[in-house]
Amino acid sequence: MMKAIIVDDEISAIESLQWELGNFCADVDVVDSFTNPKEAISAINYLKPDIVFLDIEMPGIDGFQLLNNLHYKSFDLIITTAYNQYAIQAFKSNAVDYLLKPIDPDDLIKSIEKVKNRAEIGQLETNIEKIIEKFINTSSTPALQRIPLALQDRILMVNTDDIMYCKSDGNYTHVHLSDGNSYMISKTMKVFLSSIPDNFLVKVHKSYVVNIKYVKEYIRGDGGELILSNKKNIPVSRAHKNELLQLLRI
Repeated sequence: MMKAIIVDDEISAIESLQWELGNFCADVDVVDSFTNPKEAISAINYLKPDIVFLDIEMPGIDGFQLLNNLHYKSFDLIITTAYNQYAIQAFKSNAVDYLLKPIDPDDLIKSIEKVKNRAEIGQLETNIEKIIEKFINTSSTPALQRIPLALQDRILMVNTDDIMYCKSDGNYTHVHLSDGNSYMISKTMKVFLSSIPDNFLVKVHKSYVVNIKYVKEYIRGDGGELILSNKKNIPVSRAHKNELLQLLRI
């Protein structure tokens, strides 16, 4: 059973969504609902729901401001609104789906299926990582240098040596490979890096880690920047500059 919280300044909208969830999505349990977004912030941080249904246009603070004020963000976000102009910003906020009011039951069912699929992929990736960890800890051969990337429709096994750099994007990480392909996984950068058996990626910025193997040039500056073998420019922050230069033996 997935725990859900509904945040909407219209009581009628909350009641309607609760009714639809109760009748069409039996595996979703609405543990609380709020018309006051400030009260919702405390409840989300405390209750740690699996899903948050969030309206955008609300008095006091809007839905996006609510998200920015949360400490707990490990939930699947579904935007519910009467306005379609927020779609791009919603997906930039890592929303799983964007539902226009009045919410169509079929669209709601599809949204919940997306959440369930993401959870299944995450569990599958966790199981694969446990197998890899067990192999590394029990094998006398050199450490396995292949890791799983959990994508929306499949699990992709990649050689760690083929990872050029990664970019953080909130609860997601963009993994860029040496063959030019890139993939977005639903893990924070910190969690992703902890899953790599031998962490060869170097943090050079709050949003970037790079594989030193692919660094071709360092451009001096306040923090400076790196140019990789694919001509990609990666910023270097002042906080990570000295450590990077030591690794590059500059």
